[in-house]
Amino acid sequence: MNHPRPKARLSRALGIPLTRKCVRYFERRPYPPGVHGRSRRTTSDYQVRLLEKQRLRHQYNVSEAQLRRLFDEAARGAGKTGETLVALLERRLDAVVLRAGLARSIYQARQLVAHGHITVDGRKVDRPSYRLRPGQVVGVRERSRALPPFQLAAAGAHADAQPRPYLSAQPAELRATLVREPARHEVPVVCDEQLVVEFYSR
Repeated sequence: MNHPRPKARLSRALGIPLTRKCVRYFERRPYPPGVHGRSRRTTSDYQVRLLEKQRLRHQYNVSEAQLRRLFDEAARGAGKTGETLVALLERRLDAVVLRAGLARSIYQARQLVAHGHITVDGRKVDRPSYRLRPGQVVGVRERSRALPPFQLAAAGAHADAQPRPYLSAQPAELRATLVREPARHEVPVVCDEQLVVEFYSR
C-alpha cells in the first residue's frame, strides 16, 4: 500500500518512528504534528485502541482491509488472537525481506517485491502480501543482484544488530530462510496487540 503522507509527520502522529531516517525528526519533535500538537491529550478508550491499531497497520504498511482480514483469520485460529495476528503479519514476504536486511524500510521492501526483484524458493514472487511457510527461502533474482539497493544490503548496511531467531539470514548472499513461526516477543513491533484485539472486538 503506497502511503504518500510524509513519513516523519506520520511517525509523530503515531508516536513511533516508522523508518530509521525518521528517528532524528521524531526525537527533535516527539509530539503530534499541527498547531495544537503539544497540547493534544488522549481522552477516550476508543482513541487509545485506535492508535494501537494504526501503529500496527503502519509498521507493516498494510491497508485497513488487509489488517481486518488477517484479524478475522487470527480470531478463528488457536492461541491468543493478538499474537497470532502479529505472527501472520511477520510472515508476509515484504516483512521478511525487511527483517532479513535486504531493504532499509518496509516501504522499500514492498517496492522491491512488487517490482519483481525477490524470489521464494527460486521462483519470482511479486506480491508483498505473500505469506511464507517455515522452510521457504527468500532470495534476490540473479539479474537484480548488481542493483545499488542490493549491493548495500550485501554489504550489511540494512542488517539488524540483533538477528531474528526465527530467520536464518545471509545478507552477503542476499538470502534468508524462515526457520519457524515467529514468537511475539521476538518481533520488533511497537504495539500492544491486545488493544488491537479489543478495537476489532468492540
